[in-house]
Amino acid sequence: MAENLVLKNLYKKYDTNGKKKQAKEQPWAVHDLNLEMEQGTFVSILGPSGCGKSTTLRMIAGLESITQGSIFMGEQDISSLHPKDRNIGLAFEDYALYPPLTVYENIAFCLRAKKVPGEEIDRRVREIAKTMKVEELLDSKVSGLSGGQKQRVNIARALVRHPKVLLLDEPLSHLDGKMRQILRGEIKRLHHEIKCTTILVTHDQMEAISLADYIAVMKLGVLQQYGTPDEIYNDPANAFVAGFIGDPPMNLLRVKVVEDASYTYAFELGDGSLLRVPEKFYRVIHTGDVFDLGIRPTSITIVEGEEYDARFKVDLFEFLGEERSVGIQINESLLNIVYNDNRRFAEGDIIHIRVNPDLLFLFEPESGERVRPR
Repeated sequence: MAENLVLKNLYKKYDTNGKKKQAKEQPWAVHDLNLEMEQGTFVSILGPSGCGKSTTLRMIAGLESITQGSIFMGEQDISSLHPKDRNIGLAFEDYALYPPLTVYENIAFCLRAKKVPGEEIDRRVREIAKTMKVEELLDSKVSGLSGGQKQRVNIARALVRHPKVLLLDEPLSHLDGKMRQILRGEIKRLHHEIKCTTILVTHDQMEAISLADYIAVMKLGVLQQYGTPDEIYNDPANAFVAGFIGDPPMNLLRVKVVEDASYTYAFELGDGSLLRVPEKFYRVIHTGDVFDLGIRPTSITIVEGEEYDARFKVDLFEFLGEERSVGIQINESLLNIVYNDNRRFAEGDIIHIRVNPDLLFLFEPESGERVRPR
């Protein structure tokens, strides 16, 4: 039977030293979290600081107590097991290596604590060191290593135990841009080699999208959406997910539905501009309705001499190497348009745009919930 990792009705509220009033007012760090992660998959728990992602990881590892709920590995409830008995490897954000020891001894440390025979320790240390490409550093003290090398050793130490689940807590956050990119590729390669369930906690949505098979997006301790990177990006459940995923992020504009003699329905933007409403929304809107309209910057095309959906005055133009960016100021919001041809625009230029109707999203202004076409 597959040993899926299951989080069932998981709650976490931090202790307030017995003060009942404060305990009542204290918000949930994690609130009613339900997740099932298939054995061998790569899952990312993604969200901003304070969303509960690291708390969730620490509860899985057994480093945090569970206020309510259960954690299962296959049929076994591991909620009350000691961390050393869960067969879980954890690589910390800050490496947590032992500076006086060599790379070899850091990797071997947990095996020695378990009294694994010396020959087996040597075999496993050298095997994982080769996998993590640190075999030439085995005799070096970790204090003299670079950040990328330390993180490789950190992950090697977690993997040498042959864990059923590997937990990675913001493993790339201390590294520079180039090293992050290199190690990101190494982590992806590593997962394909070891084929154990891997859970990555990160606030970097590009890390999550590029590495994970599935992404769990969290906000204020509550799961917002769980799905593949494609589902999270192209079919967001709410405005928070839509705005959090993507670089640059999705444009979110407050609009009002109006009737127009030419278009039947149009979205009136805050500056009085009109954007034609795709027919797919006709059955879920009424004149006077107010929504938050979501459009990804890459879903907008600047057209010339063609039928268009809206016209705007350029407020900002940026050269981004392979891409170009145009910014349109609409009241307090900036509508970003990203394209990759050689056209340049200046402040004050008038542009016409067309929007891909399949990549246009509507959200309720108060709840942020998605309004889906019927």
